[in-house]
Amino acid sequence: MTTPFPFTAVVGQDDLRLALLLNAVSPAVGGVLVRGEKGTAKSTAVRALSALMPQVPVVPGCRFSCDPTAPDPACPDGPHEAGPGAERPARMVELPVGASEDRLVGALDIERALAEGVKAFEPGLLADAHRGILYVDEVNLLHDHLVDLLLDAAAMGASYVEREGVSVRHAARFLLVGTMNPEEGELRPQLLDRFGLTVEVAASREPDQRVEVVRRRLAYDDDPAGFAARWADEEAAVRARIVAARELLPSVRLGDGALRQIAATCAAFEVDGMRADIVMARTATALAAWAGRTDVLAEDVRQAALLALPHRRRRNPFDAPGLDEDKLDQTLEEFSGEGEGDEDPDPDGPGGGGGQPPSEGPQADGGSGARPEAGEGGEPQASGAGEQTPVRASEPFRAKVLSVPGIGEGAAGRRSRARTEHGRTTGARRPRGALTKLHLAATVQAAAPHQRARGRSGRGLVVRRDDLRQAVREGREGNLVLFVVDASGSMAARQRMSAVKGAVLSLLLDAYQRRDKVGLVTFRGSAADVALPPTSSVDAAAARLESLPTGGRTPLAAGLLKAHEVLRVERLRDPARRALVVVVTDGRATGGPEPVALAGRAARLFAAEGVASVVVDCESGPVRLGLAGQLAGELGGAAVTLDELRADSIAGLVRDVQGVSKRRAA
Repeated sequence: MTTPFPFTAVVGQDDLRLALLLNAVSPAVGGVLVRGEKGTAKSTAVRALSALMPQVPVVPGCRFSCDPTAPDPACPDGPHEAGPGAERPARMVELPVGASEDRLVGALDIERALAEGVKAFEPGLLADAHRGILYVDEVNLLHDHLVDLLLDAAAMGASYVEREGVSVRHAARFLLVGTMNPEEGELRPQLLDRFGLTVEVAASREPDQRVEVVRRRLAYDDDPAGFAARWADEEAAVRARIVAARELLPSVRLGDGALRQIAATCAAFEVDGMRADIVMARTATALAAWAGRTDVLAEDVRQAALLALPHRRRRNPFDAPGLDEDKLDQTLEEFSGEGEGDEDPDPDGPGGGGGQPPSEGPQADGGSGARPEAGEGGEPQASGAGEQTPVRASEPFRAKVLSVPGIGEGAAGRRSRARTEHGRTTGARRPRGALTKLHLAATVQAAAPHQRARGRSGRGLVVRRDDLRQAVREGREGNLVLFVVDASGSMAARQRMSAVKGAVLSLLLDAYQRRDKVGLVTFRGSAADVALPPTSSVDAAAARLESLPTGGRTPLAAGLLKAHEVLRVERLRDPARRALVVVVTDGRATGGPEPVALAGRAARLFAAEGVASVVVDCESGPVRLGLAGQLAGELGGAAVTLDELRADSIAGLVRDVQGVSKRRAA
């Protein structure tokens, strides 16, 4: 077995270590989501935590890790009688991003249930993680329905598997830890709220601390066992402290004063619902137990707020994470109770390192993730002739839904029609591989003509494997929405670019809500650039858009050809994901030789390949040339003005896009 990197040898990252330890003390806190750039010890710290968890007593032979002192009466491997059991180390189970629903929750053998009347259940990862740690790396890339199942099980402490009238329930209490790189896309606010705590991590900018990180990692790689042995005493101390805090936890008193501070803080920061209040209360209690106290102090409430509230304040992907600490302190002071908040902080209390070596420095401050300010004066950059200072985007609005015609088979989302595992049933087929969703009526219909030959007796129905039919379901998929934005001098006229950026921001918000990937190609001067390769991070696209300069000629053909190349590469990476190209331009082509003819030939490449497209016509003024409409015709798509892009203005746009596609197919 590989020797894990010692938890106490992790340099810095005080908030990350504290959040993990609090969940080890009290799993009721609800897990932790770790957000940060790559290479910041997120996975290392999580894997190291499992070695600190106390041994777990289990019923011998039980696949669901029942506690021998109080076995689960509904355990599928039960019933078990209470009595002595065996001990094993706490498990850390990793959920791969590409895992199926059956791998997560377990699989019922529907074929045996129907043909033989046997309820056969193969446990999934939720059962393996019971009374241990469930770790999801890149949780933001996990399909939403899997995240929902995961968080439901974490909240209820049980997993339910129900298919075609056959159900199995088993206990599933675990410490849930998710890690993610925000550059690869955000989790929805509804899913963020289900994680108890969140921590932002970043690599230290202090040279001495970075040197220590490298020194310890090299020493561990050279001799993992020897390195772990040198940290054995620190590990044992933290392990003992976790056990002591768990024993003390039931005795911790959460007074009315602390409860008022918690409620006032959640109200002041306008978090939705009551989950934040409950998580803060549990976290503050765990902080007190970790510090060896039986009373919750104001400092515990403050630290709990810093861990439990930042991710619950985000209303959309463009909001910067974080908490206004001055406002937090004012709220706590205003609602401070008698005798609370005046004591000196315990040097070994929250944030004190939890038995960490004294040589470790403080955690470096991470980036806020806020969008860069732009368009407030300053000198224009000298990156090209005629370049103008970037302007601010106008206020985003609710955009009309743009969809890809036809039926796809891409990743689950909310934009275009697709064949999916979840959705309304539209038909049946023979299963290809393991049966997952039974179409009962089609199965009975297939079996009925053979009952006499099979010697059926009584009222029963004899069903064989060849009779089984898989349900075909239709739902929605996420697409790749590729924005091709004209940033030439003609677009900057009459403050047009502010409206253009506002429209693209609106479409980015729509893409976020519909689980799309997005990309951004811009063209100006004499060339086109991939400002943002396809990604799930719409806030990264918004940041690139806001800092976009304008000026120069209009190399429309270069922009279309660059977009075509982006789609070609992305099709190799993700062939099932269909694309929607949104060209934002006034339709003028002035860059390069024969610009109009070359732009037309480039546009016809998209039409020939059947790529869905929409041209957002940015032309304004009393005299209009209609060039954007001509471009849409070459692309085989629809044209819509900036005003018509609003949800209440273009009711027929989707019909137009689909109508053009049908005419093209005909």
